[in-house]
Amino acid sequence: MNKKISLLAVLTLFAIQAFSHALWIKTAPAGKTGQAQTVTVIYSEPDDSPEKIADWYSDVKEFELWLTAPDGKKEKLTLTAGEDRYTATFTPDKEGVYILSAGKTAKDLGGTTVYQFNASAFVAVGKAALNNEAAKSNELALFTDVVTKQKVNKPVKLQTYYNGQPAREKMYVSVSSPSGWSRNVMTDENGVAEFTPLWPGSYALEVSKSWKQEGEHNGKAYTGFWRCATLSLDVSK
Repeated sequence: MNKKISLLAVLTLFAIQAFSHALWIKTAPAGKTGQAQTVTVIYSEPDDSPEKIADWYSDVKEFELWLTAPDGKKEKLTLTAGEDRYTATFTPDKEGVYILSAGKTAKDLGGTTVYQFNASAFVAVGKAALNNEAAKSNELALFTDVVTKQKVNKPVKLQTYYNGQPAREKMYVSVSSPSGWSRNVMTDENGVAEFTPLWPGSYALEVSKSWKQEGEHNGKAYTGFWRCATLSLDVSK
């Protein structure tokens, strides 16, 4: 009996750990034509240190990082592995908004749940016009205005997308601030959520969706599905 309880506790803890970690794309929110832009991808909780790549959940480290240029051209970036992060570079050749995206459905189940990780980042170069089309490429995605600089005490609007369309189902977006303060904000019927940043710095934003579903994944039966999408947002004074 005790062995059964211990096994259940381990499986529950494993599922919680998988749920709380996510992929994050980090890069400067503004770039220049002809100048290389560095991109970093980590796997961690919002307020925690990056986890060593060797310890990443399942096969999440086999994700692909894609760059979508302002003209819609899509390119897979080459990744270089470090101890706790992957890095890549790209050089903007035109003005506009560049969108970085990564998505990975883990090979292994967390208990009986399938886990999918999505992440996005946006880089505004020169005179950029806001374009959200490429932001819809992940099955679940967060989008915000990167052309206008976000400032302290000014409301920030977040748009959630599910399967390429504004998410109609209300979901919570977790907001973690540079000070350690965090809160959840709920999307409305159009998939829009709003929060007001109180401190300058980088904010970690995460939306997730889970539901009951039965099926088979890599030869194993599952009873639930969980997706998350992350976005880092820089806020100035």
